[in-house]
Amino acid sequence: MNDIKKQTIEKNIPTWLTILLATACGIIVANLYYAQPIVGAISSTIGLSASGSGFIVTLTQIGYVVGLLFIVPLGDIVENRRLIVLSLLFTAVALAITAVSKQAMLFLAASFVIGLGSVATQVLVPFASYLATDSSRGRVVGNVMSGLLLGIMLSRPLSSLAADFFGWHAVFAMSAIAVFILAIVLLKVLPTRKPSTDTNYAVLLSSMWHLLRTTPILRRRAAYHACVFASFSLFWTTVPQLLSSPAFHFSQKGIAVFALVGVAGAVAAPLAGRLADRGLTRPATGIALLIVVISLLLPLIVQTSSPIGIAVLVVSSLLLDAGVSANLVFGQRALFSLSPEIRSRLNGLFMAIFFFGGAIGSAIGGWAYAVGGWNTALWIGIAFPIVAILYFSTEKK
Repeated sequence: MNDIKKQTIEKNIPTWLTILLATACGIIVANLYYAQPIVGAISSTIGLSASGSGFIVTLTQIGYVVGLLFIVPLGDIVENRRLIVLSLLFTAVALAITAVSKQAMLFLAASFVIGLGSVATQVLVPFASYLATDSSRGRVVGNVMSGLLLGIMLSRPLSSLAADFFGWHAVFAMSAIAVFILAIVLLKVLPTRKPSTDTNYAVLLSSMWHLLRTTPILRRRAAYHACVFASFSLFWTTVPQLLSSPAFHFSQKGIAVFALVGVAGAVAAPLAGRLADRGLTRPATGIALLIVVISLLLPLIVQTSSPIGIAVLVVSSLLLDAGVSANLVFGQRALFSLSPEIRSRLNGLFMAIFFFGGAIGSAIGGWAYAVGGWNTALWIGIAFPIVAILYFSTEKK
């Protein structure tokens, strides 16, 4: 095993380890979204009012952002394997608590910890970039990110289906088991990586503002992806409401199947990584942003509840997921080309900024759909990537 670890560090990351890291990212990040489609059932069980049910998802997201800003940067000073495994163990315990919880406060506290521990994904992604050679870094990051994106896209339909068959408690119980097993596997197979940076935690955190101010590529890539992720979150917040409306009459299972079809858009991530390795990040970014605009224009142009209208929505979801997936890989590939000593901090800042953009998109999407309907939501969704394109047009070669 030691020989394998040495070869991994000196040469390149083996295929089996790339697949494992991609799978791990998908399993972990899914925990951020499991509660979204079943929040009503959870609220009624733990005695949470309808007005307070939103706190279940919100606290998980807040925990994730806190982890991005205060735990992910530790990847620059703490041995990475230990940090990942400890985060996963805390997450497994929190998931187990949510699976048996019958009290609102206990469930909400555990939800926060789930979000906090799930940032292990954002320690794993830079970890993969360290193991890859310069010439293959985009491909490796793209493959690993495809697993993360699949986890995001599959989490909601899988949660809906599992809760429908076994009850919502089973969703968290099964995830707790999966995360615990994953922690043991990663402890056994991951090579150790002790960062070379010699600094303390307080100095590490204070340096993040400096990095944000002095790293133009970070600000640009974070802004691009915050815009497209806002559109992504807006679309997936509002399209289930459209499909369940009298015009479409989709059941919960039907909506879950629709979401599963959109998962195919994640194939764009490894393809984007290969384009980035060929030095095509800049033109490909422009194409990715344009694809997001087109994906939201299509359902505006073709508005019908007939099979043609449903087909257009499917194509729209595929294009949207593909554009967002590709743009994410381009951003991380660009950041991971910078100094290895600051990658975890750069990734934490990048993720926190675009995740905040996603939260804005979800909030605006729900409001826009309630006030002006599907068309209003789509026009607002289109505005986000257009802003990104305008900013992108100012980027120098």
